[in-house]
Amino acid sequence: MPDKPETSLPTRTKTALRTGWTTGACATAGAVAAVRALLSGEFPTSVTITLPQGASPTFTLSRHRSDGKIATAGVIKDAGDDPDVTHQAEIVVTVTANDPGQGITFVAGDGVGTVTLPGLPLEVGEPAINPVPRQMIAGNIAAVAQEFSVAADFCVTIAIPGGQKLAKKTMNGRLGIIGGLSILGTTGIVKPYSCAAWIHGIHSGIDVGRAAKLDHMIGATGKTSEAAALALYNLPELALIDMGDFVGGMLKYLRRQPVPRLTIAGGFAKITKLGQGCMDLHSSRSRVDFAKLAALMDDLGAPGDTVEN
Repeated sequence: MPDKPETSLPTRTKTALRTGWTTGACATAGAVAAVRALLSGEFPTSVTITLPQGASPTFTLSRHRSDGKIATAGVIKDAGDDPDVTHQAEIVVTVTANDPGQGITFVAGDGVGTVTLPGLPLEVGEPAINPVPRQMIAGNIAAVAQEFSVAADFCVTIAIPGGQKLAKKTMNGRLGIIGGLSILGTTGIVKPYSCAAWIHGIHSGIDVGRAAKLDHMIGATGKTSEAAALALYNLPELALIDMGDFVGGMLKYLRRQPVPRLTIAGGFAKITKLGQGCMDLHSSRSRVDFAKLAALMDDLGAPGDTVEN
């Protein structure tokens, strides 16, 4: 999730765009490789996993190491043509055996955050590995364990080298996710410019604010508008939603999960487009209707030269 002032994303091109893989899918591939190494004594040359909707992508490993008791495998995330902050980050998974009957457990390694605030779909104190990636990892590990006729009792530690620095470019700090990035993804697939991670951050920010029983939140298009709103309202950082240009995504979620009061902050042009019914405020996807704006100004008694200009 880029954190840029008063804008969100670069203009998309008209050429065909590549899809990519979520951090959850990459972590699943690393976990499968590590478990297979523990059970067979060797790492596979490539790793094929099953995604929630049935697709079966294959990944290559960026690193692998095992001493027979601890196995580690890494996968470089390819986000395709999506401007994802975790593109080319290495997802490193270390697997060890759990006690019999303990099942599959998860640990946040270096660069993966820990949940510290209520409102997210994970308990406070849990590693920031979201429910669907957990299910995806567990399901794929269980399939490998079944091949070897053993129980799926494993501890899975996920790390992202440099993740703590990358997390500064996301909303994690505001969401109370401390120490690094989140392992995300509901389908395992990154669709270019779908901005799923950003929308997820908006929804999570609202959830955390609701859990904190905030009665007023601010959705801002960028740092400048956010600072202007904070100058008017003495609100905590938890009340700030970095909505970027995705006002529609924020408002649709608030319709289902309302807060008592919302302030939307943005530059003149973006707020004008919102007033004209635009739900995506990016300059490449919506335009100010200057004829309507001039007519409105004329109705309000603006000077003639102002209306003409």
